[in-house]
Amino acid sequence: ALTAVPAEGEDFAFISSGTWSLFGTELAEPIVNETSLKMNVTNEGGYGSTVGFLKNIIGLWLIQETRRDLAKTDRKYSYNELEMLARESEAFRSFIDPDAPELSAHGNLPEKIRKYCEKTNQSVPETTGQLVRCIYESLAMKYRQTLDNLEACTGKTYPAIHVIGGGTKDTLLCQMTASSCNRKVVAGPIEATVLGNICVQLLACGAIENVTEARKIVRESENTAEYLPENASEWNAAYERFKAVVK
Repeated sequence: ALTAVPAEGEDFAFISSGTWSLFGTELAEPIVNETSLKMNVTNEGGYGSTVGFLKNIIGLWLIQETRRDLAKTDRKYSYNELEMLARESEAFRSFIDPDAPELSAHGNLPEKIRKYCEKTNQSVPETTGQLVRCIYESLAMKYRQTLDNLEACTGKTYPAIHVIGGGTKDTLLCQMTASSCNRKVVAGPIEATVLGNICVQLLACGAIENVTEARKIVRESENTAEYLPENASEWNAAYERFKAVVK
Protein backbone atom coordinates (compact mmCIF):
# COMPACT_ATOMS: atom_id res chain seq x y z
CA ALA A 1 0.00 0.00 0.00
CA LEU A 2 2.82 2.41 0.81
CA THR A 3 4.30 1.89 -2.65
CA ALA A 4 1.03 3.12 -4.17
CA VAL A 5 0.86 6.42 -2.27
CA PRO A 6 0.45 8.93 -5.14
CA ALA A 7 2.90 11.43 -3.66
CA GLU A 8 5.21 13.75 -5.56
CA GLY A 9 8.67 13.91 -4.04
CA GLU A 10 10.29 11.87 -1.30
CA ASP A 11 8.91 13.55 1.82
CA PHE A 12 5.26 12.83 2.49
CA ALA A 13 2.97 11.76 5.32
CA PHE A 14 0.38 9.05 4.88
CA ILE A 15 -2.47 7.36 6.71
CA SER A 16 -3.45 3.88 5.62
CA SER A 17 -7.02 4.19 6.87
CA GLY A 18 -9.35 1.33 7.64
CA THR A 19 -10.10 -0.79 10.69
CA TRP A 20 -6.64 0.30 11.82
CA SER A 21 -4.93 3.57 10.97
CA LEU A 22 -1.25 3.37 10.09
CA PHE A 23 0.18 6.90 10.20
CA GLY A 24 3.71 7.60 9.07
CA THR A 25 6.17 8.42 6.35
CA GLU A 26 8.81 6.73 4.21
CA LEU A 27 12.49 7.07 5.12
CA ALA A 28 15.83 5.97 3.72
CA GLU A 29 17.08 4.93 7.17
CA PRO A 30 15.34 3.87 10.40
CA ILE A 31 15.04 6.30 13.30
CA VAL A 32 15.85 4.61 16.60
CA ASN A 33 16.13 7.02 19.51
CA GLU A 34 14.37 8.10 22.68
CA THR A 35 11.84 10.20 20.77
CA SER A 36 10.79 7.35 18.48
CA LEU A 37 10.63 5.01 21.49
CA LYS A 38 8.35 7.40 23.36
CA MET A 39 6.22 7.84 20.24
CA ASN A 40 5.94 4.03 20.00
CA VAL A 41 6.56 3.87 16.27
CA THR A 42 7.60 1.02 13.99
CA ASN A 43 10.51 1.02 11.55
CA GLU A 44 9.06 -1.36 8.99
CA GLY A 45 10.94 -2.65 5.96
CA GLY A 46 9.63 -1.26 2.68
CA TYR A 47 10.25 -1.71 -1.02
CA GLY A 48 13.77 -0.94 -2.21
CA SER A 49 15.32 -0.96 1.27
CA THR A 50 13.19 1.96 2.40
CA VAL A 51 11.69 2.21 5.88
CA GLY A 52 8.02 2.70 6.63
CA PHE A 53 8.26 4.82 9.77
CA LEU A 54 4.75 4.54 11.17
CA LYS A 55 2.51 4.36 14.19
CA ASN A 56 -0.41 1.98 14.62
CA ILE A 57 -3.59 3.74 15.76
CA ILE A 58 -6.98 2.15 16.21
CA GLY A 59 -9.12 3.37 13.34
CA LEU A 60 -12.63 2.89 12.05
CA TRP A 61 -12.97 -0.24 14.19
CA LEU A 62 -14.39 2.16 16.79
CA ILE A 63 -17.22 3.09 14.42
CA GLN A 64 -17.70 -0.51 13.31
CA GLU A 65 -17.88 -1.83 16.86
CA THR A 66 -20.20 0.96 17.99
CA ARG A 67 -22.53 0.14 15.09
CA ARG A 68 -22.56 -3.55 16.08
CA ASP A 69 -23.34 -2.71 19.69
CA LEU A 70 -26.07 -0.23 18.77
CA ALA A 71 -27.74 -2.95 16.68
CA LYS A 72 -28.18 -4.95 19.91
CA THR A 73 -29.57 -2.15 22.08
CA ASP A 74 -31.02 0.47 19.73
CA ARG A 75 -31.37 -0.34 16.03
CA LYS A 76 -29.34 -1.18 12.96
CA TYR A 77 -27.82 2.01 11.56
CA SER A 78 -26.15 2.29 8.19
CA TYR A 79 -22.72 3.93 8.17
CA ASN A 80 -24.23 6.83 6.25
CA GLU A 81 -26.86 7.32 8.96
CA LEU A 82 -24.19 7.37 11.66
CA GLU A 83 -22.18 9.92 9.71
CA MET A 84 -25.24 12.15 9.25
CA LEU A 85 -26.05 11.98 12.97
CA ALA A 86 -22.47 12.93 13.79
CA ARG A 87 -22.55 15.88 11.37
CA GLU A 88 -25.72 17.18 13.02
CA SER A 89 -24.28 16.97 16.56
CA GLU A 90 -22.50 19.65 18.56
CA ALA A 91 -18.77 19.90 17.94
CA PHE A 92 -16.06 19.24 20.52
CA ARG A 93 -18.26 18.11 23.43
CA SER A 94 -15.95 15.33 24.55
CA PHE A 95 -12.92 13.29 23.53
CA ILE A 96 -11.45 9.85 24.04
CA ASP A 97 -8.00 8.42 23.50
CA PRO A 98 -8.76 6.00 20.64
CA ASP A 99 -5.92 3.77 21.84
CA ALA A 100 -7.02 3.62 25.49
CA PRO A 101 -6.76 -0.05 26.62
CA GLU A 102 -10.28 -0.09 28.03
CA LEU A 103 -11.71 0.75 24.59
CA SER A 104 -9.88 -1.96 22.66
CA ALA A 105 -11.97 -5.00 23.58
CA HIS A 106 -15.27 -6.17 22.11
CA GLY A 107 -18.44 -5.54 24.06
CA ASN A 108 -20.60 -2.49 24.80
CA LEU A 109 -18.22 0.12 23.41
CA PRO A 110 -20.79 2.97 23.69
CA GLU A 111 -20.98 2.44 27.45
CA LYS A 112 -17.18 2.26 27.71
CA ILE A 113 -16.89 5.58 25.88
CA ARG A 114 -19.43 7.17 28.22
CA LYS A 115 -17.51 5.90 31.26
CA TYR A 116 -14.25 7.24 29.81
CA CYS A 117 -15.79 10.69 29.38
CA GLU A 118 -17.27 10.60 32.87
CA LYS A 119 -13.93 9.54 34.37
CA THR A 120 -12.16 12.43 32.61
CA ASN A 121 -14.77 15.00 33.75
CA GLN A 122 -16.17 15.69 30.29
CA SER A 123 -19.67 15.92 28.91
CA VAL A 124 -20.96 12.37 28.57
CA PRO A 125 -22.34 11.53 25.09
CA GLU A 126 -26.08 11.03 25.42
CA THR A 127 -27.27 10.63 21.83
CA THR A 128 -26.00 8.35 19.09
CA GLY A 129 -24.85 11.39 17.12
CA GLN A 130 -22.84 12.73 20.07
CA LEU A 131 -21.26 9.33 20.59
CA VAL A 132 -20.19 8.92 16.97
CA ARG A 133 -18.98 12.52 16.69
CA CYS A 134 -16.84 11.96 19.79
CA ILE A 135 -15.17 9.04 18.01
CA TYR A 136 -14.62 10.92 14.75
CA GLU A 137 -13.18 14.03 16.40
CA SER A 138 -10.98 11.96 18.71
CA LEU A 139 -9.51 10.06 15.77
CA ALA A 140 -8.80 13.34 13.95
CA MET A 141 -7.15 14.76 17.08
CA LYS A 142 -5.07 11.61 17.50
CA TYR A 143 -3.88 12.05 13.93
CA ARG A 144 -2.75 15.59 14.72
CA GLN A 145 -0.91 14.43 17.82
CA THR A 146 0.81 11.75 15.75
CA LEU A 147 1.71 14.25 13.01
CA ASP A 148 3.25 16.58 15.59
CA ASN A 149 5.34 13.72 16.98
CA LEU A 150 6.26 12.50 13.50
CA GLU A 151 7.55 15.90 12.46
CA ALA A 152 9.46 16.27 15.73
CA CYS A 153 11.04 12.86 15.16
CA THR A 154 12.06 13.36 11.54
CA GLY A 155 12.78 17.08 11.66
CA LYS A 156 10.61 17.54 8.57
CA THR A 157 7.35 19.32 7.82
CA TYR A 158 4.75 17.56 5.70
CA PRO A 159 2.48 19.96 3.79
CA ALA A 160 -0.09 17.30 2.91
CA ILE A 161 -1.35 13.99 4.23
CA HIS A 162 -2.13 11.18 1.82
CA VAL A 163 -5.00 9.00 3.05
CA ILE A 164 -5.19 5.61 1.34
CA GLY A 165 -7.34 2.50 1.78
CA GLY A 166 -11.00 1.91 2.56
CA GLY A 167 -11.17 4.79 5.02
CA THR A 168 -10.94 7.24 2.13
CA LYS A 169 -14.66 6.59 1.57
CA ASP A 170 -15.40 8.21 4.94
CA THR A 171 -15.63 11.83 3.85
CA LEU A 172 -16.34 13.17 7.34
CA LEU A 173 -13.17 11.67 8.80
CA CYS A 174 -11.12 12.91 5.84
CA GLN A 175 -12.42 16.46 6.30
CA MET A 176 -11.88 16.35 10.07
CA THR A 177 -8.34 15.08 9.51
CA ALA A 178 -7.57 18.05 7.26
CA SER A 179 -9.05 20.50 9.76
CA SER A 180 -7.48 18.97 12.83
CA CYS A 181 -4.00 18.62 11.31
CA ASN A 182 -4.27 21.93 9.42
CA ARG A 183 -3.01 20.16 6.31
CA LYS A 184 -4.42 19.38 2.90
CA VAL A 185 -5.63 15.79 2.76
CA VAL A 186 -5.38 13.88 -0.51
CA ALA A 187 -7.67 10.84 -0.29
CA GLY A 188 -7.09 7.84 -2.53
CA PRO A 189 -6.57 5.35 -3.91
CA ILE A 190 -9.00 3.07 -2.08
CA GLU A 191 -7.34 -0.16 -3.30
CA ALA A 192 -3.80 0.96 -2.47
CA THR A 193 -2.69 -2.52 -1.38
CA VAL A 194 -3.68 -4.07 -4.71
CA LEU A 195 -2.16 -1.24 -6.74
CA GLY A 196 1.05 -1.32 -4.72
CA ASN A 197 1.31 -5.05 -5.32
CA ILE A 198 0.93 -4.49 -9.08
CA CYS A 199 3.56 -1.75 -8.97
CA VAL A 200 6.07 -4.04 -7.27
CA GLN A 201 5.44 -6.76 -9.87
CA LEU A 202 6.06 -4.23 -12.66
CA LEU A 203 9.24 -3.06 -10.95
CA ALA A 204 10.43 -6.65 -10.50
CA CYS A 205 9.99 -7.53 -14.17
CA GLY A 206 11.53 -4.27 -15.37
CA ALA A 207 8.39 -2.83 -16.95
CA ILE A 208 8.87 0.37 -14.95
CA GLU A 209 12.11 1.81 -13.61
CA ASN A 210 11.49 3.00 -10.07
CA VAL A 211 8.97 3.82 -7.34
CA THR A 212 8.77 7.44 -8.48
CA GLU A 213 7.46 6.24 -11.83
CA ALA A 214 5.11 3.79 -10.14
CA ARG A 215 3.60 6.54 -8.01
CA LYS A 216 3.25 8.80 -11.05
CA ILE A 217 1.28 6.05 -12.81
CA VAL A 218 -1.00 5.64 -9.77
CA ARG A 219 -1.44 9.41 -9.49
CA GLU A 220 -2.46 9.72 -13.13
CA SER A 221 -4.65 6.61 -13.14
CA GLU A 222 -6.67 6.98 -9.96
CA ASN A 223 -9.22 9.57 -8.90
CA THR A 224 -8.35 11.30 -5.64
CA ALA A 225 -10.28 13.79 -3.52
CA GLU A 226 -8.77 16.80 -1.78
CA TYR A 227 -9.89 18.23 1.55
CA LEU A 228 -8.70 21.59 2.86
CA PRO A 229 -8.60 22.70 6.52
CA GLU A 230 -11.65 24.48 7.91
CA ASN A 231 -12.24 26.48 11.13
CA ALA A 232 -8.57 26.35 12.16
CA SER A 233 -8.94 28.43 15.34
CA GLU A 234 -11.76 26.23 16.66
CA TRP A 235 -9.82 23.05 15.97
CA ASN A 236 -6.67 24.49 17.58
CA ALA A 237 -8.57 25.35 20.76
CA ALA A 238 -10.22 21.93 20.82
CA TYR A 239 -6.84 20.23 20.34
CA GLU A 240 -5.55 21.84 23.53
CA ARG A 241 -8.52 20.32 25.36
CA PHE A 242 -7.84 16.95 23.74
CA LYS A 243 -4.22 16.99 24.94
CA ALA A 244 -5.37 17.74 28.47
CA VAL A 245 -7.59 14.65 28.39
CA VAL A 246 -5.20 12.31 26.55
CA LYS A 247 -1.97 12.59 28.52
